[in-house]
Amino acid sequence: MRKEDKIAIIAQLGESLQKYPHFYLVDVEGMNAASTSALRRKCFQQNIKMVVVKNTLLQKALEASEIDFSALYGTLKGTTAVMYTDVANGPAKMLKEYKSKKALKPELKAAYAEESVYVGADQLDALCCIKSKNEVIAEIVALLQSPAKNVLSALQSGQNTIHGVLKTLGEKGE
Repeated sequence: MRKEDKIAIIAQLGESLQKYPHFYLVDVEGMNAASTSALRRKCFQQNIKMVVVKNTLLQKALEASEIDFSALYGTLKGTTAVMYTDVANGPAKMLKEYKSKKALKPELKAAYAEESVYVGADQLDALCCIKSKNEVIAEIVALLQSPAKNVLSALQSGQNTIHGVLKTLGEKGE
């Protein structure tokens, strides 16, 4: 590979690191073409950008970043794919689904999600538990709506009770 090509790839990786707030480093060594293609298709369906990279070029892109990714350097061995995403737990859930099917690969090497570094395949459960921005917003909206719904239902049930009492009293008087 020519030096100009390497510089272009490092710049492209750096741009992707800045564009996406979360990324996962995944071991895809030993996967055949069909399973790799299926993984890429699944990533595309979930709006995850997957790129297989050379470890040395990725390390140079990580070193050039303003964020300290030094904890990730030790994981850059073997065949590495980078999964870029806007949703922190999206790739983790997808990788967990592969694990449930007893597939050996792909396997999590490391991840950078919610401004934290996760190293090792044992961190997959922790990454799955991270709530996305939309999930947090939905929970907050539900919590805010709950008291209002309780008040409205109490008022509506009270209205029926008062109406029933008044109707009964009105019928007794006749």
